[in-house]
Amino acid sequence: MDTQRSVIDLFGDLVDQMSTLFRKEIQLAKTEMTEKAGQFAGGAAQVGVGGVLLLAALLFFLHAVVAWLDYAGLDPRWGFLIVAILVGAGGYLMLNRGKNEMKATNLTPVRTTEQLQRDAAVVKEQVR
Repeated sequence: MDTQRSVIDLFGDLVDQMSTLFRKEIQLAKTEMTEKAGQFAGGAAQVGVGGVLLLAALLFFLHAVVAWLDYAGLDPRWGFLIVAILVGAGGYLMLNRGKNEMKATNLTPVRTTEQLQRDAAVVKEQVR
């Protein structure tokens, strides 16, 4: 058996191994994205339930604020208007802040990207 292999054979093996490596990296990226999507869905469900409960509590609290304003001598119609304006402004600010936090950049597969960069560096070293 010939122990020395030709350059063409070695290059062919390198291409096969690189192809296998990149297929594995793609599988890793898919797995990581599935994991992140599951985490996001679980978090979204908890946020939804928590939001419904907090909304009920907020409505009772705001009604109590209007009742206290009425007790302090302010007409209830003005109390409702003042509370609605303040709560609406706060809700608008929170909505915009939350929208910025949910950008797609937070869902990137960081581990896979780092691994692909390391693999590319190894390939460059092997080709030299």
